[in-house]
Amino acid sequence: MAPTLLKYNSGRTRHRYLPTMPHWTLHTPSHDAIAEVVRFVDAARRDLFPMLAEAPLPNDLAHFGDTYLDGAGRFLVARDQGRLVAAIGYLPYDHRFPQLDYRGAHVVEVVRLFVRPEYRRHGLAGALFAALREQAMNAGVDCLYLHTHPFLPGAIAFWERQGFKVVDVEDDPLWRTTHMHQWRRT
Repeated sequence: MAPTLLKYNSGRTRHRYLPTMPHWTLHTPSHDAIAEVVRFVDAARRDLFPMLAEAPLPNDLAHFGDTYLDGAGRFLVARDQGRLVAAIGYLPYDHRFPQLDYRGAHVVEVVRLFVRPEYRRHGLAGALFAALREQAMNAGVDCLYLHTHPFLPGAIAFWERQGFKVVDVEDDPLWRTTHMHQWRRT
């Protein structure tokens, strides 16, 4: 299929493989959707991180309902005509990185941002994050933390556009884990 030219509200024109501008809805998944959401997130995780393909399901996904729906975490998904196209969540930060000192602050870790490739560059990731940030601010969160990696195309620049600052880059030749945070605006 040849790329379709789409004109955005910003006036910029981009090549995309979607025949029309997507129309998505953002919401917290229901308990009935847990299996579908976990499959989506796990498949995206394994695709982005092939070195984790044989790793067991992470604890937050294995206990999705307890973690994100009934616990202190939050999770949002985007659907386009019922199809799951993107996801994002946050968890209470667990202080596992000794070089980061968030003692005394209410900190959450932004996790699991995945957008289907054909839905990228339409503002969906930014919209998902804005909705998640609003939930965090309403919950009294002081700081949003995340980590990413330079081998994920555009990830660091995306998070900087969302207002995050790089606070540490680990000296590991494979991962080069890049730690970022954003404090509540006062």
